[in-house]
Amino acid sequence: MASARYDVLGIGNAIVDVIARAEENFLLRHDMRKGTMALIDEARAQAIYEAMGPAVETSGGSAANTTVGLASLGARAAFVGKIKDDPLGRAFAHDIGAAGVAFATAPAPSGPSTGRCYVLVTPDGERTMNTYLGAAQDLRPSDIDAETIAASAIVYLEGYLWDPKNAKDAFLKAAKIAHESGRKVALSLSDAFCVDRWRDEFLQLMRSRTVDLIFANEAELHSLYQTSDFDAAVRALRGDIDIAVVTRSEKGCLVISPDGNEAVPAFPIERVVDTTGAGDLFAAGFLSGLARGADDRTCGRLGALAAAEVIQHLGARPQTSLKDLARENGLAD
Repeated sequence: MASARYDVLGIGNAIVDVIARAEENFLLRHDMRKGTMALIDEARAQAIYEAMGPAVETSGGSAANTTVGLASLGARAAFVGKIKDDPLGRAFAHDIGAAGVAFATAPAPSGPSTGRCYVLVTPDGERTMNTYLGAAQDLRPSDIDAETIAASAIVYLEGYLWDPKNAKDAFLKAAKIAHESGRKVALSLSDAFCVDRWRDEFLQLMRSRTVDLIFANEAELHSLYQTSDFDAAVRALRGDIDIAVVTRSEKGCLVISPDGNEAVPAFPIERVVDTTGAGDLFAAGFLSGLARGADDRTCGRLGALAAAEVIQHLGARPQTSLKDLARENGLAD
């Protein structure tokens, strides 16, 4: 097998996050379910934007955040996602490139505007997301470059992008090329409501070994197997895929692999400011370890470290060098 040009290539929604603080009653007034992600149309997007308080705009998107975290950890990362050639699209392309991530997806010259996600952060740090996918949902198989996929040690797929048919076909094309090239394919389940919509298809991706590794939080795991029994869900998961990582907030994570189950504690933090990006950055840490052949515990600790950094400030991307943090904690050379 040829050596990899990239440690991880992420495929997902190219989104600009619009983040604002909000009280609980704002969510109630606007019929939002706290802690979840809802897909919205352009009219609702405009209505939410006009109603929300002062906001910070920052490039986001789940898999895109993961690749930025990987670059911060010193890994070689690339991203595939669709933007429009408009001001938000140009801002997205600039930001991801400036973070050290290779991004070469051609922007759409016409059609829906670049996607955006309105993130409401309540005083407890929980985030409620309203996403207008726009151009992001128009990712197509033609946007998948076979040579780039084949040159990536791990291809990381974002579950949020499993909704549009063209994007599914792009995912499946990428997974096939990756496996033909001897590479690994990982999938994030992204959101419990995403799992509700696509449970059978996600299980089929796992059972057919279209994906080799999944990331899930507890809510997504319970939704996947439709049980509130954590241990039963873990047993089912073990039978369906080779490697899985279940994140458990302050309880840390559980890594399920052929070597057994490895419980890894969370990193201590001073206080939770904003949980946006916690799962994305956990995946970045874990994948950075996996790409360099680290054991399950080290991968889990890298994930926990990256997640701890991002939840202590507003926004879904690291504000300090994760590579330096990893070194300070004995997790990097």
